[in-house]
Amino acid sequence: MEKRLEMHGGILGGLVPLFVLVGGLVWLSVAERGGTKPFWACAWIAIVVGLFFARNKAEYCKAAMRGIGDRTGIVIVTAWLFAGVFGKLMVAGGLVDGLLWMGMVTGAQESVFTVMVFIAAMLFALGTGTSTGTCIALTPVLYPAGYFLGADPAMLGLAILSGAAFGDNLAPVSDTTIVSAFTQGATMKDVVRSRFPLAITAATLAAVIFLVFGGGGELRPLPEIQARMDPTGAFMLLALVVVVVSALSGRHIIESLIYGNVAAAVVGMLTGHTTLAAIFSIPEKRGISTGIIQDGINGVVGAIIFAILILAVTQILVESGIMKRILAAAEKAIIGTVRQAELFIVGVTILASIPISANAPAELLVGPSLVRPVGEKFDLAPARRANLMDCAVCTVFFTLPWHIVVAAWYAALVTASEAYGIAAPPISAALYNPYSWTLLAVLLFSAVTGWNRKFGGNDQAVAEAE
Repeated sequence: MEKRLEMHGGILGGLVPLFVLVGGLVWLSVAERGGTKPFWACAWIAIVVGLFFARNKAEYCKAAMRGIGDRTGIVIVTAWLFAGVFGKLMVAGGLVDGLLWMGMVTGAQESVFTVMVFIAAMLFALGTGTSTGTCIALTPVLYPAGYFLGADPAMLGLAILSGAAFGDNLAPVSDTTIVSAFTQGATMKDVVRSRFPLAITAATLAAVIFLVFGGGGELRPLPEIQARMDPTGAFMLLALVVVVVSALSGRHIIESLIYGNVAAAVVGMLTGHTTLAAIFSIPEKRGISTGIIQDGINGVVGAIIFAILILAVTQILVESGIMKRILAAAEKAIIGTVRQAELFIVGVTILASIPISANAPAELLVGPSLVRPVGEKFDLAPARRANLMDCAVCTVFFTLPWHIVVAAWYAALVTASEAYGIAAPPISAALYNPYSWTLLAVLLFSAVTGWNRKFGGNDQAVAEAE
């Protein structure tokens, strides 16, 4: 018989850590103070409060530690360490200026340039794995450029946000891709291969929308922006190719990321955008960064610690039997077929992502405890479960203004518009994010019709992932 962590108050007592955690996340998010580091305290308080509801305090603590030491968590943390450095190397290597050159050299204007901005943001997000970083890095350059080339301001801004969502959804180095794959025991090769048709179909539909509605502005000269163009920065995309090819060839994601890091460093130095000293050197005095490697790791520390704390809370919920009861109630009420199971996975993931201002933590909440057991009951392939969850968390999430990426995107728009004396669309424009809605439509179509659905392979995938 399975041993269960007993809580005072039964199911309500077991739900206390979850209520405290989600309540804190929602409070910070609505107050626009959300973020992985501010979220630390919410998870810490949830664990502390839950202790006083546990009948056996020692077993409660052991459950929390089992969550922190979970194999899935170890893989996620390790992957984030290398993905964080990879993203910093790509930016330092001049990827922004290279993408600007790619867009400008075509002579595109109005709606065509809006589509080019969308593609540039897709490539940048694929290369760096960060949606927030994509918005912060590209908006100051591509938004003014597109504005002066006759693009519609709202659609132009949304092209950047949509591209960021695409990369977050598909990039092997994205935190959501890493979390979705390894919480479901899927290999990165299977995840990227099987997710590509879903993501590219949604991106194609979004590109059509940008092409139809992305023009109509006024053409003006833009000498300051043209001065930033640098074709050598586009060579940084070679490092992205290295990661993708390595991952698709079946190599472990950590191995693939290491190859990508080395390629990004070499290309950046060969093109003159960075130096070995910039990547790592002894600082002049204590407290100063040793270079890009340290900065890259610093950038993911917040996410790593929050992920560890989330895994501890989730393990407590699992061992107390709360998640099993929620799952049993859902199966009894709404899950009777594989179609209903997939729609449940999509729905529960979207619901988890709405109140929380970062989407990878939403996956950590529902991935191991709800999505995986539901999918395994209907023998859904690990990659299929990962794809349903990751696509779902990249839909509505990228339309709501209290989420980190939307807030960062809009702040960058306002800053860019003020710098060049041009207009910025309202933040409510995010509600019309084309890629978010086309991805949701594609995802629902896939779940209802069975397109792209795969079964089996659970045991093998788990072994390969570990």
